[in-house]
Amino acid sequence: MKYILFILLLANSLFGAKVEFEILGSGGPELDGRASTSYLLWIDGEAKLIVDMGSGSMLHFEQSGAKLETLQAVVLTHLHIDHSVDLPAFMKAGFFSQRSDTLDIIAPDGNAYFPSTTEFLKMLFGKRGAYRYMQDILSDNSDSFKIVPIDIKRSTRRVYKDFSLEFIRVHHGIVPSLALRIDVDGKSIVISGDTNNEDKTLENISQNADLFVAHHAVPQAEQGYAIQLHMRPLMIGKIAKNAAVKKIVLTHRMRRTLGDEKNSLKVIKSVYDGKVIFAEDRMKLEI
Repeated sequence: MKYILFILLLANSLFGAKVEFEILGSGGPELDGRASTSYLLWIDGEAKLIVDMGSGSMLHFEQSGAKLETLQAVVLTHLHIDHSVDLPAFMKAGFFSQRSDTLDIIAPDGNAYFPSTTEFLKMLFGKRGAYRYMQDILSDNSDSFKIVPIDIKRSTRRVYKDFSLEFIRVHHGIVPSLALRIDVDGKSIVISGDTNNEDKTLENISQNADLFVAHHAVPQAEQGYAIQLHMRPLMIGKIAKNAAVKKIVLTHRMRRTLGDEKNSLKVIKSVYDGKVIFAEDRMKLEI
């Protein structure tokens, strides 16, 4: 038995943790047969981090075999409905789980148009909130577990037991929004969130990332208001090239881009030589 344990420890030290990235939802806010935006970080077979909780994410979380008990944090890149609407359902499900540890809910600070993370959770679960019957979830006296709001006001880094997170603010119109980098045992994943990269911050946070998760909501030919909110494919390709990322996953796919994959791929490949993958719901990638 001691010999087997030694071999397992030796293998882990030689090869590191098994890191997987699952796309619970590859779509946006439309009714298009896809779940809305949501991602799950797996480390050695356990779900450790969920990023965004769009519609359908809870069902796919359950189908994946993930457990609420193993999560170390939740990140909402911004508070648009297609990125956050399943949060109350997850929290209610937690009441029926074995979880007792507190759970950080990380999202941007607010502005005149959107609440901060703290305000958002109070609007949901506070004494006068929409789901006030669950108000104990914000307190130390919770019948299940306590959620802790973390407002991200500026670029910052947070360290958890099995991974670390680096956050930057990104431009998404009037919406306070985040991009983030996840580092696990020498491996890295960057999630662009919804942004047109107007402030040109994604390249720095993406340096040498193993996986660049880019939100692909507009085609290259798009000229309307949407390009004030989202990156065109050429921008995605340039970021990936200049940051020397190993692989791109195109997600947050919308009807504007569905069916236009050949054109998007051609544009990205004109500047970037690495692998490009079009995301699908429940797709799992080993990093």
